[in-house]
Formats: sequence, C-alpha cells, structure tokens
Amino acid sequence: MILVGDEIDAKKHVLTGEKVWETVAGAEKIYVASGQKILEFDPADSDKDQLLQKITGRTGNLRAPALRIGNVFYIGFNTAMYENLG
Repeated sequence: MILVGDEIDAKKHVLTGEKVWETVAGAEKIYVASGQKILEFDPADSDKDQLLQKITGRTGNLRAPALRIGNVFYIGFNTAMYENLG
C-alpha cells in the first residue's frame, strides 16, 4: 500500500514549460511511460529539451498521471510501472 502525502489536481494547477523543468530537475530519477516501454532518465545527465518532450503532452503541460515518491517521478500511465511500486 502507498500512502498519498499531497495530491494536486492537475486541472487546477497546470504545469507547463519552465515550471515543469523546475519541478523535476532535481529528481534522482524520472520514469516515463511511453507506450509499452518504461523510459528511465536522470535529469542531471539528460538533455533538458528531450526530457521535456517526453514528460509533457501536446499542449506543453506535464503529462498525467505524474507521481512523485521521495525524489523519484513516475510520469504517464503504464500498468507494469505502477505494479512495481507497492
């Protein structure tokens, strides 16, 4: 079981562009669902523009769902990615 500390409604608090980068730049790892694949990024070693392209949608907003556990982000939906969390 995972306990939720803070929940933010993405419809009310939209993150775009530089705000998205500010939110994830200090993360230890970022896992991104991309179809059936799970991509792993280390923001410190990743190309900023390429990473932003993967974690934002067509509108430039942070993709949903976006989950932060500790200093690790899980972005997008992939059943296998979330099954391994608990």
